[in-house]
Amino acid sequence: MSNVFCVRAEFGTYTEQFVDGGYVAIGWMPNVELSTVTTRDEIYPLYKAEHPDDISNIVIGQQVGQIARFLLEMKAGDDVITPAADTELLHYGRLAPDPSYVYASGNDGCPYRHRRRVQWAGKTLKRSGLSVPFQNTIRSSLTVFAVSQRDEFLAAIGREDLVSALKPATYDPYLAVLEQVLQLDDKEFEILVGHLLTALGFEGSEVIGKSGDGGVDATGELNVANLAKVKVFVQAKRYKLGAKVSANVVKQLRQAIPFGGQGAFITTAGFQNAATDIALEPGFPRIGLINGRQLVDLLIEHWSDIPHEFQERLGLKPGLVRS
Repeated sequence: MSNVFCVRAEFGTYTEQFVDGGYVAIGWMPNVELSTVTTRDEIYPLYKAEHPDDISNIVIGQQVGQIARFLLEMKAGDDVITPAADTELLHYGRLAPDPSYVYASGNDGCPYRHRRRVQWAGKTLKRSGLSVPFQNTIRSSLTVFAVSQRDEFLAAIGREDLVSALKPATYDPYLAVLEQVLQLDDKEFEILVGHLLTALGFEGSEVIGKSGDGGVDATGELNVANLAKVKVFVQAKRYKLGAKVSANVVKQLRQAIPFGGQGAFITTAGFQNAATDIALEPGFPRIGLINGRQLVDLLIEHWSDIPHEFQERLGLKPGLVRS
């Protein structure tokens, strides 16, 4: 069974070289050819010789672990993801048949000499269309790491035939939770979203919308350890299951976002492809899109922070199963 790995290209700096050249790459030890390495233990003395100033065993262990993952754990046929410079987009491909390791000259614009050949699909995935757990995984600060959401990835690229033990669904917990959420009226749903913003770390979360106003329903400010502040203007709308929010609806929210702010559209439904394009259109405020399944992911992650009266109103208990 194949695995899924992510290899970063220095925050997308070298993604174009990765894709055009048909590879993923790492640096760390540019002066040492590594094709004969067969065990992780062999990497330690090589790394220490290249980085004599690294004296922390934690740092050395982490870096050696990533190098070993790149050289030894990634196998032919495994799927590989690398974020684009616009990190909303994820390029994906498949690791080429062995021997796929190449010790390159590094004169193609990418200085990383240790490379594994990749057969890129020529397509991209939008990060916003993936589950919250998947998006959290991709945020890892590591350069090389495994992606545990293999089945979700395979389904997203249209390879359901490779999904592990795929069986007809008899119970969909996401739909069960969304059915309960749809029992709320419009105002209750907006208030629930306000509580969720607070649980996510937004300060001063406030529900300000009116039913059917078509504009901003809630606001909040995210203060990241005093490093950055982001004011977010949120539209929270209940739509029937299976519905798709149009681009025009998302564009209406964009018009209500003041200079310097960002937007978020949280719904029980999904989004048309054109809506996701509008949400990230260059030159306009960014709008984060949270579909119904992602909303359930967030509720699961922050359920203990939702007021008890809303937990009772939804008729759900921890794990988001019906009481």
